[in-house]
Amino acid sequence: MDVSSEHSAGHSTTDGAARAKLQLPASCDPPQFEAPRKQLVWVVFGGTGHMGRSLVKSALSHGDLVTSVGRVFETTPEDMSAQDNDSCLGLLCDVRARDSVARVIEKSLDRFQRVDVVANCSGYGVIGACEDQDEHEIRNQFETNFMGTLNIIQASLPYFRHQNAGRYLIFSSTSGALGVPGLGPYCATKYAVEGLIEAMLYETDSFNVKATLVEPGFVRRDEPDTMPTPLPTWGHFLIKPASEAYAQATSPALHAKRMVQWLGDRQPTSAVKCAELVWQLAHCSYPPLRLLLGSYAIESIRDRLRSVTEELEDWKHLNFPVALETGVEADGKDSKADHDEFMADSIQDAQGQVTT
Repeated sequence: MDVSSEHSAGHSTTDGAARAKLQLPASCDPPQFEAPRKQLVWVVFGGTGHMGRSLVKSALSHGDLVTSVGRVFETTPEDMSAQDNDSCLGLLCDVRARDSVARVIEKSLDRFQRVDVVANCSGYGVIGACEDQDEHEIRNQFETNFMGTLNIIQASLPYFRHQNAGRYLIFSSTSGALGVPGLGPYCATKYAVEGLIEAMLYETDSFNVKATLVEPGFVRRDEPDTMPTPLPTWGHFLIKPASEAYAQATSPALHAKRMVQWLGDRQPTSAVKCAELVWQLAHCSYPPLRLLLGSYAIESIRDRLRSVTEELEDWKHLNFPVALETGVEADGKDSKADHDEFMADSIQDAQGQVTT
């Protein structure tokens, strides 16, 4: 099957103008809607989640080819088979199992002959105080969010290296840049994913393999979920009842739960608009390391970086320069002199406090 065709100009002028208003910065060299572009082959893990669904729809609407990978706990093989057509392959996968991920890559290659973009939208989180979350819940978050991402990379990277091209779009979160009360273990998994991708980029740069961490803010669902669950959920989060110690209405541990309730009454960032920008990201020439989507994501991470910078400035005087002299004797003299000076200053301060 030949998948190197150009995208046909089937969109109306009005539709093209509307899409053009939402575009990545020119520094990324994003795709121009009126210009022909290469048809890409996607593998979207978590393609049945609210963000994954929107991304699959966006890629297909632009003429790309997609393998939509459903999550085992919410879909069946029959559900995914129903998505099959000339442009889309529906598969089922548990990202926690490396063999399951490898089979998805193999079947995608068999169907479309190549893979250009791997997107990971799968994720799982538990809302609850760190103390309240049991070992199974914590391990499940790490197995899904971190090990799932690593399994996807290790299954697809050999192919990307061989073809000397490839792109990863890894959905992270603002929780990978700042700690959120009530989401401690989830934040830990996202911090781990961010470190993994940053390190991998250095290792794979010579293979022309690029990656971007997509960090959306509050993203609303494009359509409601109908699957029954034993505990209340929002998106891919499970809300765990708080223990007595953290059940007070003003408890910081309930911040994440209050945030979810706040989202239910407002219109946060659109998943459809996010998907449109992520599609552009796959087609741009110079992708950023991070793509922040939504005003909440930008403002919260900017505030976090400002706080870290201010803290560094407060404590930079504690830097200890290396002595110019060499040798044990010189170091010993410098250390003794510094110690004597410190003790003298301390005594002076103590005497001043006594006299006042």
